[in-house]
Amino acid sequence: MGHLHRLIAFDLDGTLIDSRRDLAESANDLVVELGGTPLPEHDIAGMVGEGASMLVRRALIAARVEEPPDAVARFLEFYDRRLLNHTRAYPGIADVVHQAKDHGRVVVLTNKPKRPSEQILEGLGLLDLFDDVVGGDGPLPRKPDPAALLALMDAAGAGTSTTLMGGDSPVDYQTAVNADVQCCLVSFGFGFAKFSREDVAALTCVADDAAALQRAILDFVSASV
Repeated sequence: MGHLHRLIAFDLDGTLIDSRRDLAESANDLVVELGGTPLPEHDIAGMVGEGASMLVRRALIAARVEEPPDAVARFLEFYDRRLLNHTRAYPGIADVVHQAKDHGRVVVLTNKPKRPSEQILEGLGLLDLFDDVVGGDGPLPRKPDPAALLALMDAAGAGTSTTLMGGDSPVDYQTAVNADVQCCLVSFGFGFAKFSREDVAALTCVADDAAALQRAILDFVSASV
C-alpha cells in the first residue's frame, strides 16, 4: 500500500504485544546467574523501551549486581528460549493492523533487536501483516532518535502530515515529536505508566483499547487524504 504515500508505524512491546512476563523472567535469569535477587515483574516492565542493553543495565543496577561484558548477549540467550512462553498480542490488535493496511504502508519500529521481534510476530501470526520491521540493532540510532522513522517515511513516500506513530511510552511519543509526525498512544501498554498525570492531560491521542486505536487510525486517515 506504499502507493498511498501514507505510513503507519507501530511500536512492538507494550503496543502490539504484551511481553512483560517473558522479558522479566529472562532478565531475572540473568540477575540470578550473577548472584542477585529476582526483581518484580512490574519493576522490570518499567525498564523496557530503550533496547536490550538499557534493560539489562537497569535491571542489574536495580539488583545491585555488577554488569559483565557479556551481559546483553547472555540476556538475549535467556530471552531466545522463552520468546513466546507468555507473550501474546493485545486483544483486537490483529484487526487494527489489518485495517491499517487498507490505508498505507504499515511497519514495526522497535528498539528490540530485529530477529526476536520477527520471531515473535511470526509466532503470533502477525509478521506477514507488516511491510517492514526495523529493530534497534540496525544501522540507524534507536528511538527516540527519529532517523529510522524518517527513513521509513522516505521509503513510503510519506510526509509529516501523512505519518502516524503508534506507541505506548514516552520514547514513542518523543520519536514522533522529533520527526514532527502525529502520535497515538495506547494506555493499555506497560510503557504508558511512565507518563505523568500532567503529561497524559496534554496528549492529543490516547486509545484505551484496540477499538479506540482503530478509530484513531481512521481519524488520521481522514485528515491525511
